[in-house]
Amino acid sequence: MEHYPDIEVYLDCSDIERIAAWLSDALQAPVRLERAGKRQWRALPQCDGLPLPILLVEAAADRFASLWLDSDRTPWPRDADCAREASRQLECEVRCSLGGWQPGDDPDRFFQVKPDGSEGVIHWPDAGA
Repeated sequence: MEHYPDIEVYLDCSDIERIAAWLSDALQAPVRLERAGKRQWRALPQCDGLPLPILLVEAAADRFASLWLDSDRTPWPRDADCAREASRQLECEVRCSLGGWQPGDDPDRFFQVKPDGSEGVIHWPDAGA
């Protein structure tokens, strides 16, 4: 399966240390999220000898933090794969795009994974955020 050029998920979790610990385990590299502005955190772990830029923005969308991994060298081929693992490991709701966006697509349709493992397509912001 081809990897997306980057990964972005929205986490209903604000525990920076817990997110960093999960990322460290998943990426098999130390992830040290350092403050990079108001409600912003950055990390630049080395994965396979190359830097993997990470940006976390707290409360980027309602109560959800945006987690962006700017690389195609993540363990997850698609955003949905990352969302499933993040929800399982962080025990929180996770949302992400349905895939590559094309003109004419509904920009408010998202994939949602809940901590109980249920998942589906939602219309966000109407999804009770």
